[in-house]
Amino acid sequence: MDLATLKAFKPSEYEEAADGYRATGDMASEAKDAIDNRIGLGLRSEVKGDAAGAAHEQLKKLSKNFHYVQTECGLVSTALNGFAFDVAAAKRKLEAAMEDARADGCTVNANGSVSYPAGKKPGEEKTADGGTVSGSAGGSPTSDALERQAVNIHPNPHYGRALEYANRIADALEEAADADTKWAPKLRALKADDDLEVSHRDWADVKSDTGGVREAGKSYFDSLPEPPKDGTPKDNAAWWKGLSPEEQAAWLSARPGTVGALDGLPAPVRDEANRVVLAEQYARVQMELNTIPNPPSNEWTSISARGYASVVRTDEWMEWHNKYGDRYERLTNSSIGMEKIQERFDKTGDEGLPEAYLLGFSTEGNGRAILANGNPDTADHQAVYVPGTTSNLGSVGGDINRMVETWRVASEEADGDSVSTITWLGYDAPQNIVLDSPFSHYADDGAPAYNRFIDGLDASRAVDSDPHRTAIGHSYGTTLIGSAARQGELNVDDVIFAGSPGVQVSKAEQLDVPEGHVWNQEAKGDAVPDIGRYGHGGTDWDGAWIIPSDPLFGANQMFTDTEGHSDYWKEGTDSLRNQALVVAGRGDDLELKPVPPAYTRGR
Repeated sequence: MDLATLKAFKPSEYEEAADGYRATGDMASEAKDAIDNRIGLGLRSEVKGDAAGAAHEQLKKLSKNFHYVQTECGLVSTALNGFAFDVAAAKRKLEAAMEDARADGCTVNANGSVSYPAGKKPGEEKTADGGTVSGSAGGSPTSDALERQAVNIHPNPHYGRALEYANRIADALEEAADADTKWAPKLRALKADDDLEVSHRDWADVKSDTGGVREAGKSYFDSLPEPPKDGTPKDNAAWWKGLSPEEQAAWLSARPGTVGALDGLPAPVRDEANRVVLAEQYARVQMELNTIPNPPSNEWTSISARGYASVVRTDEWMEWHNKYGDRYERLTNSSIGMEKIQERFDKTGDEGLPEAYLLGFSTEGNGRAILANGNPDTADHQAVYVPGTTSNLGSVGGDINRMVETWRVASEEADGDSVSTITWLGYDAPQNIVLDSPFSHYADDGAPAYNRFIDGLDASRAVDSDPHRTAIGHSYGTTLIGSAARQGELNVDDVIFAGSPGVQVSKAEQLDVPEGHVWNQEAKGDAVPDIGRYGHGGTDWDGAWIIPSDPLFGANQMFTDTEGHSDYWKEGTDSLRNQALVVAGRGDDLELKPVPPAYTRGR
């Protein structure tokens, strides 16, 4: 980088190019949404047969291609802005040094050297001739000391100032050259393979590219406003609204995981960020799975011991399991969960099902997935469902489907109001019924995050009206909701418990909702409520271990026509319809169980 090039550098040209890439990314996003929500829907609903199925698969690939284009264009835009920022900073240093040199009677030459006029030091009789000096960038302590010595010895007082300006110019040129050297390979890396297939390798490269842009753009990102440390959802919302479009785009492209996890940000923004994380993680998981040999097909074998036949696992299978088993199982569960989330995306429009919004996602621990049917920022009615024991990313498909069914029925019962139902797997649920579920720390640890998420639904509200909001818990998920009310303020209007083992409080009135707005379901043959009574039931001066199924608790006992612990959301049942009526704000219309005249311990 020479002086003429840096002087002529126009940051606006690169910023305009960045805007162009961002606009291209926006167009790719619009094309993706059109395929997913209009074209694909029309094809599925109006055309049947093998050809239609094949066409739909091709459309899904095209949608993924547009998503990839959107993501990469966002990174190119951010990289160009980062490059412009770095070189503009160097140019400002160059211009300041040149201005100071001119003001001091010096001349900056085309090669960056500085000419100084004749002059003499105070007390000297002879005027020293002028001259020209060349600067050096980033001097060492030794070279700096030698320069100071030369300045003191030199008879011309202008020499030292000229040398200072020359060094500043050299520093600016070196800084610009470093920026050029740093950004060039990052920008060259933002190039897709020359084909029409977006592979797992391509998405894995996106993650690598993102890391490269973040590394190269450290100065640029350090200049951007940071999210508030430990901020409330309102703080997060205010931070996001205060960013310029360019700054928002930079955060979305370079730190999608951070943006997607911030409660209080608009649902479309979190969805955009988390879908990038989902695509990157799915690619990573598939690539790692491809490096692990498939489990041996001969898992079991028969042996005879003391005259009795036994079935045991083969040595071959045990060897594979000891080497790969745990990792293979975790990766497989993550893969299944991500595919179930994608399946929900692909169902948008089926029988009127609204667009899905991925409001949280991670493969860490047991996995995180927060998915909304319909935009909660504009919905008249919101429901936030917490699953229970054994819930994890691998099993999230069933929990997503429960809220799909709830959305369908609640929308039918909402008298034209809009509904958003949300699956909130935002905590590490107990994974073992015997070893884990009797303990409360899973609920206590996860409850603050549930409260923050619900408060975030207020902070991200995009319309003036307040929503009607329902908390729904199943099994251990009810315990988390009770803990959320006990630890903080449960910011909802209604609470629904299904198959609850206890909610840590003994009375419905302790759940932060108006009287008469706590609802409970216990199905015939569901053993969890009584089993959990002594682990998670609330206690008070009465001395009893109380759960929501007890009349003493004070919940409305909803009529339930399902059996067992897992069918409360079975399609076509009164159990599902009664929940949906509460979600739609029509709790007064549902059927209740008769209340026994007196409460007896153990029922």
